[in-house]
Amino acid sequence: MRENAVRWFEIYVQDMQRAKAFYEAVLGVRLDRIEGPDIEMWGFGGGPGNAGAAGALVQIPGVPSGGCSTLVYFGCTDCAVEEARIAPAGGRVHRSKISIGQHGFVTLGCDTEGNLFGLHSIQ
Repeated sequence: MRENAVRWFEIYVQDMQRAKAFYEAVLGVRLDRIEGPDIEMWGFGGGPGNAGAAGALVQIPGVPSGGCSTLVYFGCTDCAVEEARIAPAGGRVHRSKISIGQHGFVTLGCDTEGNLFGLHSIQ
C-alpha cells in the first residue's frame, strides 16, 4: 500500500487572527499553535500515522496570500533526490533543500505551469 502523496499543506495568510477564526468556524475545529522560527503557524491537526495530510495556516513577512498562496508538500525519502529531477523535467528549483529543524528538510520547486510546490523528507 502506498502512502498518501501529499504530506503537508500550507495556506499563507496576511491576517492570522481573521483567517484562524474563519477556518475554525467553517470546519468546526480548534487550530493549534506550531512553534517555528520567524513565522506564525496554526495547525489543522493530523500527523504521522493518521490518514490524509496535515497542514497549517502560515504567516511569513513578505509572503503574499490569495491566488498562489497554498503550498502542497509531497513526501519523499530524501528531497534532494527529487529536487535533482525538477529541472530535467522542465521545472525549476525555487529553494534548494533546507533544514526545518526537528521536522526534517524541504525543497521548493516550480512546475512547468509555474505552480510552486514542496518536497518534504526526514533525511
